[in-house]
Amino acid sequence: MATLLHLDSSLSPAAGSASRAVTAAFRQAWEEQHPEGTVVYRDLSAAPVPHLDGLAASAAFTDPSTHSPEQAAAFAERLKLVAELEQADAVLIGAPMYNFAIPSTLKAWLDQVIVMGRTAGPESPLKGLPVTVVASRGGSYAPGTPREGLEYVQNYLEGLLTSMFGAEVDFIVPELTLAASNPAMAELIPLAEASYAKAVADAETKGKSLAARVASAA
Repeated sequence: MATLLHLDSSLSPAAGSASRAVTAAFRQAWEEQHPEGTVVYRDLSAAPVPHLDGLAASAAFTDPSTHSPEQAAAFAERLKLVAELEQADAVLIGAPMYNFAIPSTLKAWLDQVIVMGRTAGPESPLKGLPVTVVASRGGSYAPGTPREGLEYVQNYLEGLLTSMFGAEVDFIVPELTLAASNPAMAELIPLAEASYAKAVADAETKGKSLAARVASAA
């Protein structure tokens, strides 16, 4: 039985969030293709995980028998998140761009689950794990656009997930999501609508195909 770990991090509710709508389309396609599978869901905005602190960080580099009660408790919470990731056959991440980067709640989750020598490093058991990222953004940061150099979502996540986990990362990118609400972007509304429609279609196609691929490999 395959397991999808689904993470959303948008501050907006489902009705006002492009990333949530597109991850929902992916998840629905996954579940329709693989109804006997399991979906583990975390809404990192509604229920944020703690930022990594000194206790939880130091515990990963010391013998568990030497942990203080406080270290042991902090590391146990960290290991719950690690176990969810390790048990996943595929990961789906909603990662809207805020101030040119990922939401801090998603960064907190990443810091918790990156454990050198366990989830991260040359011998990572997550090598080849398929990770689909819905990287929504209010404007366009595509190659050739004026803000290309400020794209720190795809570049960061691809570099991190591939170098730390050896994951297989794929992106779905709905752009210009602010066009409908920003009068200065009104002329871009048709492009925004086309980008969103393509993102939903890609999510449905990729959710279905990945579910089939994971199920056949199980």
